Amino acid sequence: MKIGSKEHKELFCHRFIESHLEYEPERLAWPTLDSVAIESLRNIPFWREALNTEQEAGVMVNAFAATISDSLLKDAIALQGMEEVRHGKLIKFLIDQYDIQISLPPAPVLPSNIKTAFLDFGFGECLDSFLAFGLFGLARRHVNYIPEALFDIFDVILNEEARHIMFFINWVTYLEIQEGRSNWLRGINALIHYSRALQDKITAFSGSNEEQQKGFTATGASNFIDNLTPELLLSTCLEENSRRLGVFDKELLQPQLVPNLAKIALATLRLVPQRNHSIAQLSEP
Repeated sequence: MKIGSKEHKELFCHRFIESHLEYEPERLAWPTLDSVAIESLRNIPFWREALNTEQEAGVMVNAFAATISDSLLKDAIALQGMEEVRHGKLIKFLIDQYDIQISLPPAPVLPSNIKTAFLDFGFGECLDSFLAFGLFGLARRHVNYIPEALFDIFDVILNEEARHIMFFINWVTYLEIQEGRSNWLRGINALIHYSRALQDKITAFSGSNEEQQKGFTATGASNFIDNLTPELLLSTCLEENSRRLGVFDKELLQPQLVPNLAKIALATLRLVPQRNHSIAQLSEP
């Protein structure tokens, strides 16, 4: 199969559509949590940002789907929009279910350039998912006071995120080949969008708001995973990324830049003589 061909488009679209799961957030098997688990959930600093991100994504992706003329691509992107809306509903239900106190995020506003916003969001998801896969894997192994039923719920969400980034990386490559872009131009374009997505994350968590300053970072994860080192985090992210993306068709493309950078960083860290510092210690002034 030739990447960028009609067959490529049909494969990544049909695989995405066929793997969709039907469920409603409020009907999932939400467990009853003890006081330790509830307090732990309430101390996680990124609920407001997660809710804001998913709500904005649902509106933006649905709006972008409406601009697509190709019927198969339109159906696939609209399905992603529906899943993003559902993610927002799930996070909002969890916040209400366990009485997590946050200030409500503002109502979503459509960006002026919807295609650029979708591209930035897609590359941002590749960045976020790589870290989220690893943090979730670590939490599931080491956090004993969170019931397995809650991990099961979020396992479904992370599998959907894996589907999203697989669809996105194949869609954007297909689109750019159809537009006649060379390999090096596609690489430069990816770097631009990755850089912009990273800058958006930095901006989102750098304001005066206390929730923003805490942010969705590895440092936050160290609050509930003892002795979390950069080596452990990166190695787990790589392992979990390979596991979640390894179930997809081998003919499909996978995001490569972030895992490759993580491999370089991990190899570099392993050459450093003193490797016993935790992330929490490294973040201290």
